[in-house]
Amino acid sequence: MVTTLNKPSSLIHEIRLEKVGNWNLFKFSESLQLRMENLLEQKKADQITPDEIAELDAIGELDRIFTHINAMLAAQNANQ
Repeated sequence: MVTTLNKPSSLIHEIRLEKVGNWNLFKFSESLQLRMENLLEQKKADQITPDEIAELDAIGELDRIFTHINAMLAAQNANQ
């Protein structure tokens, strides 16, 4: 069974903080990271359904948000 996701906020339970060096960064859970990689492979092979494209879009949006937040945290820590 494939779950359809439309909102990045529906993935909030798949988010964790991970200590990397001296920083705490936002990361995906292992299961969400694997799901994103699987969907990307399906897309690359042109074997992705419209529901999976929507799911990948939601995960991608969350990934962009966390990349931005983590970059801001890194910049803030670099200036201290």
